Amino acid sequence: QVQLVESGGGLVQPGGSLRLSCAASGRTFSSYAMGWFRQAPGKEREFVAQISRSGDTSYNADSVMGRFTISRDNARNTVYLFMNSLKPEDTAVYYCARRIGSSSSNPADFDSWGQGTQVTVSS
Repeated sequence: QVQLVESGGGLVQPGGSLRLSCAASGRTFSSYAMGWFRQAPGKEREFVAQISRSGDTSYNADSVMGRFTISRDNARNTVYLFMNSLKPEDTAVYYCARRIGSSSSNPADFDSWGQGTQVTVSS
């Protein structure tokens, strides 16, 4: 089981940017696709983005298309989420996770969830 630690969250004004990082332990990081999810208070966990093992393909949710970019550095065992043009509705706890199943967006097909990092978009 890999351990994941998210960081980089904080308070940002609407239209601002943040970069989230997710550091993974262990030597199998490059063997798995990775994903970012988010959960706002009172809502279900929501898919944000996913990236392939090598990093050559990625997939974003419609709600963040054109604003968020997922990337990874396998040499550093780290996956990133670059968030631009942030909106108040992006406020949530953001989690990274390892994909173990066939779906690229269903939380049930991911494991090794980190503790999350809070992103708050507010003026």
